[in-house]
Amino acid sequence: MKAVISVIGNDARGIIYRVSKILYEHDVNILDISQTIMQELFTMVMVVDISSAKVDFIKLVEELDALGREIGVEIHTQHADIFKSMHRI
Repeated sequence: MKAVISVIGNDARGIIYRVSKILYEHDVNILDISQTIMQELFTMVMVVDISSAKVDFIKLVEELDALGREIGVEIHTQHADIFKSMHRI
């Protein structure tokens, strides 16, 4: 199973580290990652493998949401199938 994680907000040190740390702690593997900084706006999209995750999907989403609030960015996580369906128009 795959999920798509998007992160958007003001650039700051450690965003990639903090998100990756949560994924690592729950055995979520990063399959692909793209990030850029446009002026001072940080954007990142990750495709991750959640099939071996130590926590259920809802718990992972909650932890990433909490991290986003803590570090001042928006983190959205959704199953890859839902993401594909939404963008199939």
